[in-house]
Amino acid sequence: MAYNLVVLYLITYWLMKITLIITTYNWPQALLVALESINEQTLAPDEVIIADDGSTLETKKIIKDFKKNSDLNIIHIWQEDKGFRAARSRNNALYNSSGDYIILIDGDMILHKNFIHDHVLSSEHGYFVQGSRVLINEIKSKKIFFENKFNLSFFSSGLKNRKNSIRSKFLSSLFSNKKNHLRGIKSCNLAFFRKDCMNINGFNNEFEGWGSEDSEFIARLINSGIKRKNLRFNAIQFHLWHNEKSRKMLDKNNLILKNTIQNSIVRCKNGISSVNDYEN
Repeated sequence: MAYNLVVLYLITYWLMKITLIITTYNWPQALLVALESINEQTLAPDEVIIADDGSTLETKKIIKDFKKNSDLNIIHIWQEDKGFRAARSRNNALYNSSGDYIILIDGDMILHKNFIHDHVLSSEHGYFVQGSRVLINEIKSKKIFFENKFNLSFFSSGLKNRKNSIRSKFLSSLFSNKKNHLRGIKSCNLAFFRKDCMNINGFNNEFEGWGSEDSEFIARLINSGIKRKNLRFNAIQFHLWHNEKSRKMLDKNNLILKNTIQNSIVRCKNGISSVNDYEN
């Protein structure tokens, strides 16, 4: 009986349709490296949706050229450039997604070849999964672009928080945990079931400018009863260096987050259901 339950569990999870969503804005060089790392995954996602926050035609050309030589199912979802609107851009992608399970990354991430595989094995109903990242310094990032080589490991030069590059089933079992809090929330390595996301109406489109839209999304997931799973030494990704984005909207965004927490809000009013002008 126990054996049959295990087999049923594995079949259920391996039959899940996986959607990988990448956010991007006017950095086609980094997006191309990210796409190349996705192309080398041991387990390919069923669809890759590029949530484009208003990039120019150069990004569109990079994507079009890449698709010619890749078997990946790539969907490019573009919205007009009206400033930093990552929340709305992700909602565009989520609306157009067809996967049972959603994995979010940013367009400046290089994925370990087992990134998707690890996320699928870590998925669990009733939970979202928060992964970590390895930071690449400026010199190493420029070298990656110049040489077009991105096979990174614990021993690579130019890495910060190097321990996050260790992939170990044993260490992951020791240090991964299930603790609900908003510390360290990063949508660059985040996964959840699509139905849970739709239940809270996705991201809040009221967020404009950098900051807190991912934490507010997670706060509502937690308010809805979905718990947090922190994944360590698994689902590894490397973050290319870039200048920090403007924080001028952070105070306003934090007020929205504070209201969600204080009033235990589950479903935002201005979310996926409010976005109806998707453009390819």
